[in-house]
Amino acid sequence: MSVVVTTPTGHVGSRVVRLLIQAGVRPRVLVRDPARLGEATRERVEVRRGDLTDAGFVRDAVAGARSVFWVDPTPHTAADPVETSLRTAAPLVEAARAGDVGRVVMLSSIGAEKRHGVGHIDALAGIEERLDATRVDVLHLRCAYFFTNLLLDLEGLAQGVLTTAFDPGHPMPWVDPRDIGDVVAARLLSEAWRGRVVQAVHGPEDLTFHQVAQILTEALGRPVRLNPVSDDAVRDTLRAAGLPPSAVEGLVGMAAGSRGLVPEQPRDLLTTTPTSLSGWAHARLRPLLEG
Repeated sequence: MSVVVTTPTGHVGSRVVRLLIQAGVRPRVLVRDPARLGEATRERVEVRRGDLTDAGFVRDAVAGARSVFWVDPTPHTAADPVETSLRTAAPLVEAARAGDVGRVVMLSSIGAEKRHGVGHIDALAGIEERLDATRVDVLHLRCAYFFTNLLLDLEGLAQGVLTTAFDPGHPMPWVDPRDIGDVVAARLLSEAWRGRVVQAVHGPEDLTFHQVAQILTEALGRPVRLNPVSDDAVRDTLRAAGLPPSAVEGLVGMAAGSRGLVPEQPRDLLTTTPTSLSGWAHARLRPLLEG
């Protein structure tokens, strides 16, 4: 079984690589810096060193693979994030259209089903549509809001403040990226699915940001208060940081376009994963804030 894994050192990709190795698969990993894999991992994978924004590298690296796990590497701060994401995925789409790739498991997001109006998530919708048009077997994993997004504002949390532009009272799915990795690995190893498949990964429960603040208060052993901010306030902050207009709107749009969103797939046995935010915060977040 030939499996290609992109972003193998990320929150999801690193879990996928580990599980594939434990299952007896030697995955082909596409990575800019092999040293970040760790020596034990490097010995058990096929390393292709290069940049996912290099079309020639991606086209050659995925050719002949039975399955490809695709994670868009485009930072939200890119000058034109949607266009960059679509351009970066183009070599994979070309390989799929040419029959050089058998299956694709794509890390997508809740909100991609809207197809437009959800900021940088619009790019994932576009990649979904392009892969669908190739007629290869493709699985779109529509993932919930990552627990690890909380790591982006450790300074604020250290001061007891959880800032968000999302609707603070709207319940939304939250998920541990490790649990997403479990789902990805299971799907990559399975030969049972065919055609176009969409699977949401909702985490264990829907939470409002008010509930998240309370969970963090208990898990961290310190008060955490919620600080809701407006879209315009976010725009002002991002512009002051020097981000280009398209990046600003790509970031603002993800929160604005998600307000009131009801995911396309309901919560059920297939879409629900086990790790709680409370347990994750106590194990992962609390040590970082106490260190």
